[in-house]
Amino acid sequence: MNLRRTRAVAHKEFLHILRDPRSLIMALALPLLMILLFGYALTLDVDRIPTLVYDSDQSPESRELISRLEGSRYFHILGFTQDYGTIEHAVDMGSCMLAVVIPRDYARDLLAGRTPQVQLLLDGSDSNTASIALAYATNLIRAYTLDLQAISAKLKGGSRVSISPDTRLRVWFNSSLKSKNYIVPGLIALILMIIGALLTSLTLAREWEMGTMEQLLSTPLRPSEAAMGKMSAYFALGIIDMAVTVIVGVAIFQVPQRGNYVFLAATGCLFLIGALFWGILLSALTRTQVMAYQMAMVTSFLPAFLLSGFIFAIENMPLPIRIVTYLFPTRYFVSILKGIFLRGVGIEVLYLEVAMLLAYGILVFVLATMSLKQKVA
Repeated sequence: MNLRRTRAVAHKEFLHILRDPRSLIMALALPLLMILLFGYALTLDVDRIPTLVYDSDQSPESRELISRLEGSRYFHILGFTQDYGTIEHAVDMGSCMLAVVIPRDYARDLLAGRTPQVQLLLDGSDSNTASIALAYATNLIRAYTLDLQAISAKLKGGSRVSISPDTRLRVWFNSSLKSKNYIVPGLIALILMIIGALLTSLTLAREWEMGTMEQLLSTPLRPSEAAMGKMSAYFALGIIDMAVTVIVGVAIFQVPQRGNYVFLAATGCLFLIGALFWGILLSALTRTQVMAYQMAMVTSFLPAFLLSGFIFAIENMPLPIRIVTYLFPTRYFVSILKGIFLRGVGIEVLYLEVAMLLAYGILVFVLATMSLKQKVA
């Protein structure tokens, strides 16, 4: 490989980028727009659950329970009702997810040491959200019940009350349990994969359509030099995009960054190289901008979103799908990003993921070079 010819191709691509404002705007503005849009819109947190309360007891104890519901950030009390018909209508309309029904003898059973009954009615259309809402409500009611039973036993002179163990949880790596801390690092991998594949695939496809790519490859320039030179120009844009997404994630979304920035930059560059060469490979195979765009979106966005562990846990997928995930580099880069941001680990833990990214980059470079060589022939 001749470094002088490779540098000349890279210089030509830089000039082409500067003279094409549409590609430049897409390369620089789209990543910022995507991380802001996805970061704010995509959340897995369940809070401010729309709740109706049906209090048949009307006792100080039931009002205290309602007060605790109102004071929790997980529940948003829509109002109070005195019949099931209102609850059923609100659930049917989709305005209410949870209804708390306090029976008439709630306080009497509670103070007598018996286990009081509280009815929880949920909209199960979204089973995952409904399960989380049920757990929140159950834990709050149980904690309040145990507090009151302990106070009642003390007032009665030490009657024995069955109290559950004092369980104290310590959450590692994401102590606030915010979904953004989990989502934003994966967004960086998603954005870099999409932008990297789109940049090189559309640009090279345009040259194939205009006929300038064949002229370029008909010169003494080798296919490997052409691929490396074109990748180098867009690699610089990719570095800027990576810096922007990391800064937005840390500064705006307050994602903790506990790892080494040098290791983050090195693995990001490695992943970006593979994404750019993948775009070159698609461009060499399709030769048209429309087909290159469609192939880039299908092979970059969908696997990065669905099969990388970005949103859906790979461990919960069927075995055939779990095997397929090993073919996509975003799986490894998402693991690296979450390890760096949340756990603060380095290559001593993530060496396998780094090796897979390196192998992917080399493989795609070889395939892209072979494909360009076949097109010239």
